[in-house]
Amino acid sequence: QALSEIAGMGGRRGHLQEIRARPLTERRVDMHSFCNPSDFQRSPYLSARGNIANIFRGSTEEGYKAYHADKYDEDKNPNGIINFGTSENKLCFDLMSKRLTQTDMNLMEPPLLQYPDWKGHMFLREEVARFLTYYCKAPAPLKAENVIVLNGCGSLFSALATVLCDPGEAVLIATPFYGGITQSVFLYGNVKLVYAYLDSKITGTSTRPFQLTVEKLEKALQDARAEGVTVRALILLNPQNPLGDIYSLSELRDYLEFAKRHELHVIVDEIYMLSVFDESATFHSVLGMDRLPDPQRTHVMWGISKDFAVSGIRFGTLYTENQDVANAVASLCYFHGVCGPVQHKVAQLLRDRDWINQVYLRANHARLKAAHTYVTDELKTLGVPFLNRNAGFFVWIDFRKYLRTGTFEEEMLLWRRFLDNKVLLSCGKAFECSEPGWFRIIFADKTHRLQLGMQRIRKVLEEREQEILAEEKEQPCQSEQDGKADSTDEVIFVSRQQEPTCAGSSNLGDLIGLLQQQMRSSDWLQKNTAEQFA
Repeated sequence: QALSEIAGMGGRRGHLQEIRARPLTERRVDMHSFCNPSDFQRSPYLSARGNIANIFRGSTEEGYKAYHADKYDEDKNPNGIINFGTSENKLCFDLMSKRLTQTDMNLMEPPLLQYPDWKGHMFLREEVARFLTYYCKAPAPLKAENVIVLNGCGSLFSALATVLCDPGEAVLIATPFYGGITQSVFLYGNVKLVYAYLDSKITGTSTRPFQLTVEKLEKALQDARAEGVTVRALILLNPQNPLGDIYSLSELRDYLEFAKRHELHVIVDEIYMLSVFDESATFHSVLGMDRLPDPQRTHVMWGISKDFAVSGIRFGTLYTENQDVANAVASLCYFHGVCGPVQHKVAQLLRDRDWINQVYLRANHARLKAAHTYVTDELKTLGVPFLNRNAGFFVWIDFRKYLRTGTFEEEMLLWRRFLDNKVLLSCGKAFECSEPGWFRIIFADKTHRLQLGMQRIRKVLEEREQEILAEEKEQPCQSEQDGKADSTDEVIFVSRQQEPTCAGSSNLGDLIGLLQQQMRSSDWLQKNTAEQFA
């Protein structure tokens, strides 16, 4: 059934209105972001589920596979692909490798080499409870009995979807969102996602672009129920990937109260909670709230892959007061366990509070902030709008002015063009964004790779700019400005708002483009800084 749904959706993409007009059954299983279903050949060696897993892998990992086949290396492969697509922190290998190789990490005792409690060794669960109590600012000590340990948050999403939903039921999530969740909840549990579409326009109750409101959640839920879809849970990402938003306490309370009214479980992913790198931003954990509206239906996950820059160590943890949920998830931990020696290392890491606070977090936040500043300064120089946030490893970028017709097909062509020029980005379609032209870039990387990667991005954008100017001279003017993000403090606009370049304004557009080009190629701004004038 799912395969037939996929095959029946070829070519149906467009603007927000068109997407919203599609039945939810089609929207929820839109898995061909990176492939054409007509190209897909059903394997006679696989079951229907196996073919679905195969099409997932073929569609979502094209860029990732290309990167691994042609990785950039400063010495061995300088023309290889630079990966600005995978959300990893590559800034702290020196700190983490030193800490993880100290003598206290190298314990090897019989219990570590034997089958553990599938929820995780008690010494680790106790350490996780203390760690989350401290960093989530919990009003009372969290309990080890409510902690479960698995090999990553992807496994947690899969396990939770399986135990909270029956096959064919759904989970509510706001778009854009980290696309890996789709396959996490679908491949094992056959659980779908229902989308609450967010957009960049600031209207009504929204005070920032892509703002999540209870009204949008209510509408998505009611639309799903009207089509006979059973929704069992709500997923919240905080800090949000790819937007970088951090929800306020009042927003969190509103979302949780909404879920309680509708008897929805809430799965809160806080995996970037320690990657808020600017003092002006404050993260609030759900576990830090004085009172949870529905504690038996509130489940919080976190892991070390992002905040401690070790995505290769598969470790995720769930905190839930609901022992039925905990025991059901624990039965699946048999398939998703963390090996004993790694559990020991993680416990040692989490208990070293002095090193975390005085060494690691200080350095990590400073490095993230510097890298973020470099990339956003480059974007400002290019005249590219972006969301200005202070959490996570990513910037949500508005490349819509480089799309002539404003379609997802054109977005995909731009994504491939970046890849052809040896830089991997993530396009908005991968996050189910409702507006074509938004991209995510990962900035948590070393300076030399950031510099070269941004050079390659600049080359693509400047070529595309010239092509669009040439096309506009040949074709009559068409305004494609509907849905453009508003110019506010939340969205940084550093160049003119793109206007329809009809007859009289085309020369002005050419002139401004030439002026921008000259400013970028000149070293006058570097030589005459504000500091020198002062």
